[in-house]
Amino acid sequence: MLPASATTALTTLALTGRAPGEAICHRDGRVVTVGQFLAQVAGLAALLPDTGHAVNLCADRYAALVAFAAALLRGHPTLLGAQPGAAAPFLRMAAAHYAGAYVLADASALELMRPELAEVPLPLLRVDAAPADGTAPPPRPIPEGRIAAIAFTSGSTGTPTAHAKPWGALVAGAAAAAERFGLRAEDGPPTGIVATVPAQHMYGFETTLMLPLRAAVAIHAGASFFPSDVHQALAAIPPRRLLVTTPLHLRVLLAEGRRPPPLAGVISATAPLSREMAEAVERDWAAPMLEIYGATEAGSVASRRSATEESWLPYPGTRVLPGAAVVPGLGEVPLGDALEPLADGRFRLLGRLADMVKLGGKRASLAALNHALLGIPGVEDGAFVAPADVESNPAARLTAYVVAPGCTAAEILGLLRGRLDPAFLPRRLALVAALPRDPLGKLPLRALAALDRDQELGAGPAAP
Repeated sequence: MLPASATTALTTLALTGRAPGEAICHRDGRVVTVGQFLAQVAGLAALLPDTGHAVNLCADRYAALVAFAAALLRGHPTLLGAQPGAAAPFLRMAAAHYAGAYVLADASALELMRPELAEVPLPLLRVDAAPADGTAPPPRPIPEGRIAAIAFTSGSTGTPTAHAKPWGALVAGAAAAAERFGLRAEDGPPTGIVATVPAQHMYGFETTLMLPLRAAVAIHAGASFFPSDVHQALAAIPPRRLLVTTPLHLRVLLAEGRRPPPLAGVISATAPLSREMAEAVERDWAAPMLEIYGATEAGSVASRRSATEESWLPYPGTRVLPGAAVVPGLGEVPLGDALEPLADGRFRLLGRLADMVKLGGKRASLAALNHALLGIPGVEDGAFVAPADVESNPAARLTAYVVAPGCTAAEILGLLRGRLDPAFLPRRLALVAALPRDPLGKLPLRALAALDRDQELGAGPAAP
């Protein structure tokens, strides 16, 4: 029986409208059809408890899709944000705040998370324990208002906050993305997606779990993190191929200099992409470089072709305000970014509100400063950091952490002088071996604070 909160909406939407014979996944050299997928989903749903909240920790992307769909049919929201090998804090949060929390995992993830499950002993259900053969009738339609997932802010700007995602809003978002990127059945041949982003992140969830349910898309199930993984995965699926990735992964792939199999397009998100990198993708890979703008609060809401467009075009049905987005199924959602709506319906992204700093009576965004830093020859990675008292201390100045093998701090600082207003030049420029980015390329505040403490203790050289 479903919980009462799961049946509040009168309107229902199918789990998928795709035909049983269509491909939904490429896995281990085989095609998994929609019919096979639905049979496995039904088998897993029958094993789940009556009520609860699912923590989906499957490493295999197809297993993650099965786990999400089974929990959804059972009326259980999926808690997004945990990843195998680094899940203990998330599991503790789930155990403390979400009734009946349990873990759905596959064999690969289980090997990584045994110590974490020993530390936080939530009930565990193996996705691969569900029957993989047979047939199943079409599942019952799902109420639009059912909470299908709960996403959490990454913590890069503070304490993570929960954001509930109703099924209707997720379906509307997937339909808008499918229309924007030409992924509908009427748009041409089916598309195979290879992704470097985890399914447990909102961006990966929307592009690799929701799209296969609602568009003519088949996901690649295997790991695609290192460049060799990406090339092998792309070679293993037929055209049309779409690579879903991040600026961090693109930088590594481009630096390797190897051209991937022919691509219908590349999509990036999680951080603004530089015009130079977008142009390099289109030049070297002969594929359109597309970019998604979104936020955990609202999901994906806009896109642009990064090599030719500065402004962003909202998804069909979405309207952007200076500090919010009006999203189908969610209504008006406040955002953490400063947006400038334009007369033609597009908008400019001015930067995160939390990233805006004022020094010497002048304002700038940390994102713009980082962009200038990353444009210096020899700089592989870098980030400006503002002190906690930047707004209240007239003497406060910025720090920059830079990965630039072969360069000196003085050389980088000299080049920055020609690119930045003197007020925003870092008082301290520390050369480090690597920045503590998460798998999506983000820099959580906690990790930056730890790096700052290490530097204060003399863990790396600094500019005078």
